[in-house]
Amino acid sequence: MDLAKAKVEEVKDLIQKVFYKDPNGKSRDWEFASRQTRVEGSDVDGVGILAILEKPSGPEILLQRQFRPPVNGVVIEFPAGLLDKDETPEECAERELLEETGYVGKAFHSSPIMFCDPGFCNTNLKLVQVSIDLTDPRNINPNQQLEDGEFIENFTVPLKAFPEKMDEFANDGYILDARVQNIAAGIIVARKYSL
Repeated sequence: MDLAKAKVEEVKDLIQKVFYKDPNGKSRDWEFASRQTRVEGSDVDGVGILAILEKPSGPEILLQRQFRPPVNGVVIEFPAGLLDKDETPEECAERELLEETGYVGKAFHSSPIMFCDPGFCNTNLKLVQVSIDLTDPRNINPNQQLEDGEFIENFTVPLKAFPEKMDEFANDGYILDARVQNIAAGIIVARKYSL
């Protein structure tokens, strides 16, 4: 599959406008996009999944390549997905990990709710950390269970070379999801300050 063959054919305007008063009482307006898929009763849209595979050669982060129409390009990102009705973020992470990558994992930590671009949209998520036991027979030859319309390539990057590899991807023309780049920046900060 050649993800670079995908392309946007048409764009229609779906921006909303909100009118509000600023802290000084002045009326203002703001354009934004609003996700309409949040399940009733939940305060979170979905999850990003930070999965690290503990290999004998060292830990590796599980990533994906996927064409994303809003940016008209192939994005390097974490596995992710939207919550189903009556599903916790941790259950969603385990389900989405299995569907998108074929790996069986166990969620062990969830971040607070994170807003992806609060100056433009209300989309939010929790970043869920998932452990993957590579000795589990189900994880020997993982098989994706993709939905119609999903075209996802999975790969891993060594944790010790993660920031440098993200720079390489950006230089090669890939688009970096902010969550991925934030992890890379965090590793650089940790190195600088010997954390």
